[in-house]
Formats: sequence, structure tokens, C-alpha cells
Amino acid sequence: MPRATCGRPRDPSEIFRSSSPLELFFDLIFAVSVSLASAQLVDAEIHANVASGLVAYLMVFFAVWWAWMNFTWFAGAFDADDWLYRVLVLTQMAGVVILAVGTTPAMAAGDFHLIIVGYVVMRLALVVQWIRASRSNAGLRKTALRYAVGIAVVQVFWVCYPLAPADWALPVFLLLVACELLVPVIAERAGQTPWHPEHIADRYGSFTLIVLGESVLASTAAAANAVENASQLLQFSLLGVGAFILVAGLWWVYFSSDASVWLRRRRAPMVFGYGHYFVFAAAGAFSAGVKVLLDHEAGSSGLSSATAVATLSIPVSVFLLGVWLLILRLCLRGAYKWLFPVGALLVGCAPLLAQLTPTAEADVQIAVVSVLGAAAVMVLLVVLIEASGVRERAEPAGAPAAG
Repeated sequence: MPRATCGRPRDPSEIFRSSSPLELFFDLIFAVSVSLASAQLVDAEIHANVASGLVAYLMVFFAVWWAWMNFTWFAGAFDADDWLYRVLVLTQMAGVVILAVGTTPAMAAGDFHLIIVGYVVMRLALVVQWIRASRSNAGLRKTALRYAVGIAVVQVFWVCYPLAPADWALPVFLLLVACELLVPVIAERAGQTPWHPEHIADRYGSFTLIVLGESVLASTAAAANAVENASQLLQFSLLGVGAFILVAGLWWVYFSSDASVWLRRRRAPMVFGYGHYFVFAAAGAFSAGVKVLLDHEAGSSGLSSATAVATLSIPVSVFLLGVWLLILRLCLRGAYKWLFPVGALLVGCAPLLAQLTPTAEADVQIAVVSVLGAAAVMVLLVVLIEASGVRERAEPAGAPAAG
């Protein structure tokens, strides 16, 4: 199928619509920002600054996720792939690099200047993209102009954000986040952009793999530490096994159902798109939790065993609940529909096991036992999905007829 030209919309019923090489390149640039944000979260959690570190992580992650999401949905509708489109996308990538550099000062010292510079560069490049789209299609001109004006206005307030008093920094940030989220809601009322269900599902699946890849890297680090620390071989080995089972389970759960089917039938793109903030952020926090547990087992963390386990198990629980709410809730049937969230909550309760397990009789550290318990629940959830037959059904439960 031919691509759009000069910002004209693409056919939403186009066949074989997968991620383009430029989109995949864009994802890899964003992976750097996710990795750096996760690393800073690890540093905060190791030094027992869990609450403040988590708040800073969620703030930085919003900038990463929102910029990625806006590009993804725009490219899904107006991917012209001409020279100007590529230059503008590469400009957005340059903004991502600036944002990635600003991740460390933002999370370590609360200095968001570089983050804002990178973010505004990305957003202004997108404004130009929307202006191009408005000039190329009369039917979507009003929608495109609403996007362009809305994004541009919000960027003015972001530039002023560093001037906010320290006590008002978080409330002002949340207000600006609300403004960003409202731009698509208001713009789409003038006419829905032609998003492609299979393409959107493919793009979100690709980003899920990127954030889960961070967790695989952390699990591999556990195995490497096991080899280097013979005195703690059993602890590190079991921790690596438990972490890998968890990340494999997250992958299994997320890709157990075709999200494009629900997107095509339900037509609720904003619920799917916005809800993934929690899924992606949880995946990134999970990889940080694995590294925190490594340091805890090595004795270089001041956290309690329960808190160290919570940095891993709670993100896993949030990820599972997010996927259930966005996708699986519409696909699972009968008792399976409600057993899954119960299991997800049990994973989040793993820190309780760390408090109940006696240290004197245990051959391994309490934290490792708790992680293995969470991994066992994850295995049960995978068995539940397979027993439900959800991967064998093409349509979500209760999906309305097309047309």
C-alpha cells in the first residue's frame, strides 16, 4: 500500500501495517531515556529514598511516555515518510537525547531544565507535523489545528514551569499534565484521526518489549553476580531465576491476547493509550526493583527485606492489573475474569512473605524466598490464561458486532 504524502492521512484499513524502520529507530532512542530513569530510581531506592525517588521517576517517565505516545499516534495516521517528515522525526529524536541527558539531574536534584528543553523540542517538531497535516486534508484540518495550537500553548507553560515555587512544583506539574492529556480529547472532537488498530497494537507491543528488555538485562546481571560471588551463589542464582520467571510471565500475559481486536471493535483508543502509562512505568520500575534486590542481597542496601521485595513485586502487580483492565478483562470469561486480578494482587503481597518467613531456618535470604513466591503465583497466572483458552479466541468476550 502507498504511504501518505505531505501529511495526508493513511488508510486505517491498510493490510500488513507494521512498525516502520523509522518508528523502530525512534523506539530505540527512547529506550535510553527509560534506562536512565530506571537507573536513577535504583539509586533512590537503594538509599531508602523510595517515595521521593518514585515520584521523580513517574514525573520523568511521563515526559518520555507522552512524547512517545504522541509520535506513535501521529505516525499511525500521517506517516508520509518524505524527506521533511524524516527531518522532523529526527529532530524529535534529538529532543529525546536531550531529555535523556536531563534525566539524571531531574531525578537526582530536581533540576528539570534539560528535561523541559528536550521535551519542548520534541513537542514543537510535532506541532509542525500537525500544521502540515492541516494543510493537506480539509476534512481533518480543524482536528490538526486544534492539536497544533493546543500543544504549542501548553509548551509555553512548560517553559515557565521552573519558575514555580518549590512547594507548588508537584501541583503545577500535575496541572500541566492534565492540560497535555486534554489536548487530544478536545482535538478529536472535531474529527477522529484515522488510527490503524493493528499498527497501534504493534507499536505498543514493541515498546512493551523494550521496557521488559530492561528487566531481562537485570536478571542477567543477577546470574553474572552469582558467578562472581561464590559465597552467595545460591542467593543470586535463585534471585535471577525468580526475576526471569516474572519477566517471562509479564511477556506471556501481555501478548496472550490480540489487542488490535479490541481496538478495532471497541473503538476506545484513549483508554488504551492513556492506560498504558501505568503498564510501561511499572515495567520500568520492575527492572529497577530487580537491581535493588541484587544490592540488598549483596548487603549494600539499607532497605528492609520487605521494602526491597516491594520495589519488585508491586510494579509487577501494577503491570498485571493494568493489562487486565485494558485488555484481558474484555477477553477472559467466567471465573477466569476475576481470578486473574486476584492473582495479580497476590504478587503484590509478596513483601508480606518477607515479614513472615523465619530467617533462622531459611537456607536463603528472605527476599529471595519472597521473589520465588511471587514467581510461583506468576506461573499460576500463566496456567490460568492457557486454561481459559483466551489465546485461541479471536474476539473479546462480549464484543459488539462490527458495523
